[in-house]
Amino acid sequence: MDSIVKSVFILLVATSLSLAKDASPKDKSTVKQVRPQTLSRGWGDQLEWVQTYEEALFKAKAGNKPLMLINHREDCPHSQSLKKAFAEHKGIQKIAEEFILINVMFDPTDKNLILDGQYVPKIVFVDPSLVVRADIPGKYSNHRYTYEPEDIELLFENMKKAKILLKTEL
Repeated sequence: MDSIVKSVFILLVATSLSLAKDASPKDKSTVKQVRPQTLSRGWGDQLEWVQTYEEALFKAKAGNKPLMLINHREDCPHSQSLKKAFAEHKGIQKIAEEFILINVMFDPTDKNLILDGQYVPKIVFVDPSLVVRADIPGKYSNHRYTYEPEDIELLFENMKKAKILLKTEL
């Protein structure tokens, strides 16, 4: 009886090994390279992004740099189209190097960032003196801090405005 069980077991193993499909690609050129997920989440992979709002506030104050907070969602088509326009705009990518950058996919807990409501995409600037720059809105009256891809030049101009610090002496 033991020899029959062993024979059946060996037969099953041999059959499953011969039927197993080789999952590795034969041609390395067909392998799609997947980039690792970074803190940029596609908003500018060459830029330096911080992980938490607290870290962003600390770095903004310590480095005397303005902070740019982007609130978005991965499943929001408006966020995705703005992300594409943001990442492709050479001027924005260049000036963004002068900011402390953070992008979040959750609603901020700081009540100062809610401003005119919770919606995405929303871009808010914070001065190194830790004052939320409510004076730098987008063009929409119902969602003052949102931008569409066609508003990308306005966002670029608003980033220039945000670089002019409220208080230069900290």
